[in-house]
Amino acid sequence: MSQPATKVIIAGCGIAGPVLAVFLLKQGYTPIIYERLESFTETGIGLCLQVNGLRILSKIPGLVESIEGGHLERMLFHSVLPEDEGLLADFTFPSQPKEKVGMALGVRRPAFHRRLIDMAIAHGIQVVWGHQVTGLEQHSDSVTVTFQNGKTDTASFVVGCDGIHSDTRACLFGKEPADFTGLVQIGGVSPKPSGYPFEKLTMMNVFGNGEHFITYSVDDTHNSWAVTLREPEAKETWRAMDQESQEDFKQHSPFASWGVGAGELIRNATKIVKYGLYDRPQLKSWHVGRVVLLGDAAHPTSPHLGQGANQAFEDIAYLTNLLEKYNPQAQQPSTDLLEKIFTEYEETRIPRTAALVAEARKQGDLRVASGVDACKQRNQIYHEMWGDEEVVKKRYAALLDHNEK
Repeated sequence: MSQPATKVIIAGCGIAGPVLAVFLLKQGYTPIIYERLESFTETGIGLCLQVNGLRILSKIPGLVESIEGGHLERMLFHSVLPEDEGLLADFTFPSQPKEKVGMALGVRRPAFHRRLIDMAIAHGIQVVWGHQVTGLEQHSDSVTVTFQNGKTDTASFVVGCDGIHSDTRACLFGKEPADFTGLVQIGGVSPKPSGYPFEKLTMMNVFGNGEHFITYSVDDTHNSWAVTLREPEAKETWRAMDQESQEDFKQHSPFASWGVGAGELIRNATKIVKYGLYDRPQLKSWHVGRVVLLGDAAHPTSPHLGQGANQAFEDIAYLTNLLEKYNPQAQQPSTDLLEKIFTEYEETRIPRTAALVAEARKQGDLRVASGVDACKQRNQIYHEMWGDEEVVKKRYAALLDHNEK
């Protein structure tokens, strides 16, 4: 008689949870996803899937081809600082056929998130809404999860994919406040302007004095955008600003008059959101016993490298490759075997993600440099960083290269 499939509880049905569930299912596990929210909600604005993340998503047949987005072809850097105005760099990504994994794909986050959930459900994976993790009781061969509504469930092991405000992380390591980076963003989605620089599917950075604007294509007709500022803390609710505040920002903020299409995007936005940017202290370990963390639950980051979701996908590749290596039949693993797998996973992933979190915060601070001299220095850095094609290729390869094994 065959043994029942090994059950795995995934806490969190955000960007990472559905992808992890499909990877586990294909290895022979039975994953079930529990999500604290009562139902799917359209939160977030845009998301940039980079080559390292796309490479992993492409292992799910048909997924990348089904994602609606803008295959980014070009990266531009402009300064609107009056004392140092103009184009800083213009870089064209190596061309690849769109049916293959390209360098970067801009997507609307809500639509991409919905696509991942639908994909998981289509694979037969159960998604249970309205279940917030409040307790974890570990046994010799299983973990029992308690939810806020009083219900419980038991599985062989648990993976916490429940984001920067992870309840799984709090259960393992105690509650801790998220670290406000000192920066806030105001962002939205707008119809794409005509003419330069939007003839191609473009990502563009625009620098002012203490201000940074980024925009990229999310399809052939629309762009996502965000302004980064150093301001008092704004909670990460992801709710739209009230209508009066949105109209005031569109008409009267200094960014509404910026050139190269930035002001036009702001003036024509259909919904504007304001939110703080956070990360968390680095953990020395991401697991306790049969419970392990992944993605933003383990290493939340500010968005200035565009690597948040992409690093979660790298986590998934590493973790599931190790499960396949050490437990190829997807049998009920012993605690000692899980300890070996989770420890090896951490030994590779913690140094890489810690370096990227630190670099993202550094880049955020650099982009909002204040004062004419500091802004000129910043502009020169980005000119040198992105103005030489060979330097860009080497830097990009170093950032995105990884060994999933």
